[in-house]
Amino acid sequence: MKQRSVPLFLAVVFLAASAAQAAENQAYRLAAILSGTFHGSTPGNDLMISTQSFTTDPGHPYDIFVTVSGKYQDDNVRLQGVMRFDIEGQDVLVTYVPHFDPTVTALSPDPDRFTDDEARAACGVNFKQRGDGFTSETLGSSCALAIRGARSKWTIEIEPGSIRLREAKTGETLRFKKTSK
Repeated sequence: MKQRSVPLFLAVVFLAASAAQAAENQAYRLAAILSGTFHGSTPGNDLMISTQSFTTDPGHPYDIFVTVSGKYQDDNVRLQGVMRFDIEGQDVLVTYVPHFDPTVTALSPDPDRFTDDEARAACGVNFKQRGDGFTSETLGSSCALAIRGARSKWTIEIEPGSIRLREAKTGETLRFKKTSK
């Protein structure tokens, strides 16, 4: 009996250590908060954000494929791409690389393969932990090629169950509530 309990004990210790390490990993925490489906909850915001985890690069185990679709005010919106999460000191660098081809999805053969134009359009934002969520501010026009309409500075607040985007100058705010995991 004792010989069986030693491997079982070691397996339990290994799993507990792995879970503790993942809980302390800010990139994992941010990707976990962003995983799922979010729906716009502010007037005129009929957008849906849908994310799906995928791993093709062992160096980036938290990559997610993101799709934004629906209507914002009178504009039809359809964006898709990959969000890559990297630790930078106390921050998490989230790099968004768009897919301009609307047929590319998380289930495509190589969702992390990009054209030269897509790679050049990539933009990154550093997130800092705040409370049980994260906050950031875009650099203005640096994401204009990747995200149509992102020509000015926006603040981003991400908490479990919600996302808030706020344009710095005008105060225009888009809120999203998580509707599924």
